[in-house]
Amino acid sequence: MIDFSTQAAQLNDELIALRRDLHQHPETAFEEVRTAGIVARELAALGMEVQTGIGTTGVIGLLEGAHDGPTVLVRADMDALPIHEENEFEYASTVPNKMHACGHDGHVSISLAVAKMLSAHKDSMRGRIKFVFQPAEEVGRGARAMIDDGALTDPRPDVTVGLHLWNSLPYGVVSAADGGVMAGASIFNITITGKGAHAANPHTGVDPVVCAAHMITAFQTIISRGIDPTDTGVISVTQVDAGDAYNIIPQKATLGGTIRTFDKATRDFISERMTEVAHSVAAALRCQAEIAIEHITIPVVNHADVGAKLRPIFEALPDVTALDLTARTMGAEDVSAFMDDIPGLYFFVGAQDATQDAYYGHHHPRFSIDERALPLGAALLATAAAAYVLDASEG
Repeated sequence: MIDFSTQAAQLNDELIALRRDLHQHPETAFEEVRTAGIVARELAALGMEVQTGIGTTGVIGLLEGAHDGPTVLVRADMDALPIHEENEFEYASTVPNKMHACGHDGHVSISLAVAKMLSAHKDSMRGRIKFVFQPAEEVGRGARAMIDDGALTDPRPDVTVGLHLWNSLPYGVVSAADGGVMAGASIFNITITGKGAHAANPHTGVDPVVCAAHMITAFQTIISRGIDPTDTGVISVTQVDAGDAYNIIPQKATLGGTIRTFDKATRDFISERMTEVAHSVAAALRCQAEIAIEHITIPVVNHADVGAKLRPIFEALPDVTALDLTARTMGAEDVSAFMDDIPGLYFFVGAQDATQDAYYGHHHPRFSIDERALPLGAALLATAAAAYVLDASEG
């Protein structure tokens, strides 16, 4: 078997340098022009057929083997977040209010290293590898934009593999559970209309702020009393907006937030009950409510056959200290759009930075990773792709 661990270790300095360069120059959803340019240039230098502008700023590189065989899609997301970085690293973001606070800079670096390692074996490959560098994961729209531009055609993938650097797991731990591992995400917006009045005379108006408060509380009973306790769901109201003055009861109040589930039936039930509750609470308090719910992503569901094939290979890599088969998160990922009807495995690579004075999770302005996870991630992802297109005895 090809020793991708040693090959990835030899690329360690290159991995870190590219990751830090990308970290210094973050680009948010559908603005990943510089990042996409680097990706396209590197893939072209490896002799690949490269497509750019897929889904606005996405890049696809096709590594064609010498022999016929399956098509493996290897996916990496490229976008940063609208967060102002509070780290004082020498490679901290140079762009105000933009930061790689989720590890996508590492994902790009890892996938380019995988492309380099596997391109050296293309004469032995049976099949092809489709490297997909995706924009706009953080807004849940990049994968669909690329699919709409043909990312899953010509050729259509037979299997999808991808990873996420995960800084709640220590270095050396790989999580690769079967079934739902990341939740589907929906967003909601509610407008509550009452009747404005002077705050000293509330009886002359209809208070939408009080209605909003009751509505927020009532939503929580949908989870605690509406769904099976063995099922999982989250309703989080994250935006409340009402009024412009301390002495005026406003005419309107608005609410916004997210719904997270692992199951479409649960998602649909929660959506229906939220609509019923919003209208009923509003009516009881003499207000009117308009609610809009948009389903952004579906759950990330790992295919059991892919997991059964890859987990023993992962476990055999020298830097993997433990294989976690339990980790799931209510966080969402639009890689699920690629995996919807294509079997795949999306796995987490432990990257917790033990040098930090405290733990700072994903999307925090002091988010960081253990950069030892970069070559480990590259070895894992290369091994996963190679399992489908290279003879196991090679190397």
